[in-house]
Amino acid sequence: MTVTSVTVIGLGPMGQAMAGAYLDKGYDVTVWNRTPGKADGLVARGARRAETVAAALGANEVVVLSLTDYDAVYAVLEQAPDALAGRTLVNLTSDTPFRAREAAGWAAARGAVQITGGVQVPPPGIGTPEAMTYYSGPKEAVEAHRAALEVLTGIDHLGEDPGLAALFYQIGMDMFWTGLVGYLHGQAVARANGISAAEFLPRAVKTMDFRYFLEFYAPRIDAGDDRGDVDNLGMAVASVEHVLHTAQASGVDGSLPVAVLDLFRRGVAAGHGTESLTSLLKVLHP
Repeated sequence: MTVTSVTVIGLGPMGQAMAGAYLDKGYDVTVWNRTPGKADGLVARGARRAETVAAALGANEVVVLSLTDYDAVYAVLEQAPDALAGRTLVNLTSDTPFRAREAAGWAAARGAVQITGGVQVPPPGIGTPEAMTYYSGPKEAVEAHRAALEVLTGIDHLGEDPGLAALFYQIGMDMFWTGLVGYLHGQAVARANGISAAEFLPRAVKTMDFRYFLEFYAPRIDAGDDRGDVDNLGMAVASVEHVLHTAQASGVDGSLPVAVLDLFRRGVAAGHGTESLTSLLKVLHP
């Protein structure tokens, strides 16, 4: 039988977007948040406000968790452990793979099933066609609640291991935050030189389209092929030195390019100066 009711616990921007998406699809939505006032807008749209965690858990079989970290998950769920039996916890909270596995075991010991999730879009992307979420955990549970999950995003089920979704998510966040900080550092240099973010935007989009490089490097990484036939660390050191000097001359903090330059120089010192950028994997994971 298709589930058409759901509980959402945690009403930050992501939880708000998720609860709103369910309301838009005609679901019967129960919400709970540590600060009750955050539910006001959703209640005005037709959601039910649970006064307690026990009431929130007891209202529906499917419970979506959108909290800051797993410490917050435990702080909430431990208020009503007896209400967990028979629940499917769609845990979209960010944390480490180890903690995701630990939480899945904790839930199972109390009669609940955890589906771990890692959402790949910001809150405005919830419910859009291109949205996707990593899921891991029991395939049977994912399939049983596929329709409810697909209200939020598409499904990329990675396997039964409850830690896989968290692992894939954190790998993505590793790249995402590093890339965005690089963008902001570049914009600091641009602004220091009178160039607006709007003026540089089309150049930024083109520069940060890494698809060619990712498709070029991925098979070489898997093959252990670090040939310096296209690029090499010696060239990279010179390039980042120029970036650093430009930033410093512009009065911009140089700690980010310094950190990159340090890593590149460590690669050269380890004997990889004539090898590709991919040889840094030997430094990052000896």
